Amino acid sequence: MYAAVFLDRDGTIIKDKGYINSVSDVEFYDFTFSSLRTLASYFKLFIVTNQAGIAQGLISFEQLEAIHDFILDKLRNEGIKIEKIYTCPHSAEDKCGCRKPEIKSVIDATKEFNIDLQRSYVIGDHLSDALLGVNSGARGIYVLTGHGMKHRKHITAETERRIIITKSLKFAVEKIIKEIRKK
Repeated sequence: MYAAVFLDRDGTIIKDKGYINSVSDVEFYDFTFSSLRTLASYFKLFIVTNQAGIAQGLISFEQLEAIHDFILDKLRNEGIKIEKIYTCPHSAEDKCGCRKPEIKSVIDATKEFNIDLQRSYVIGDHLSDALLGVNSGARGIYVLTGHGMKHRKHITAETERRIIITKSLKFAVEKIIKEIRKK
């Protein structure tokens, strides 16, 4: 079985600019490539993203596919392999099983790619990302980039004990590497 890292897209590996509907709006953080290269030497990498803009008619599936192709090509050119992107196109009101923190995407990846969730992580800038980790049996990491700092105050003390909170993907990777070297 393989260990994996499930990454949120906006606010974690690229800057959150609202409902991105063009590749010209995709801007990677300066630490994204080096951080993902480090993770890729230990883990299979996935992107898990809620894209409610589709349900709201703000972005089309074709635009989303072009953006994801652009992201995957850019990462591939940097020597980084993303196994698969899991996208929830629904709004929160749809109450679907694929919208984070629901675990459908992680369970699907576990079956398709033979993932060991106990050795895996979920990283993102929303509590729903970190809770996806908790709910699925992986470790949840909440980063303060993107919406992270804005929503930090909504994390209860009880939830904070169950997740890791860190400044950015770069610092999340440092924490992960320290943890796996201890084992």
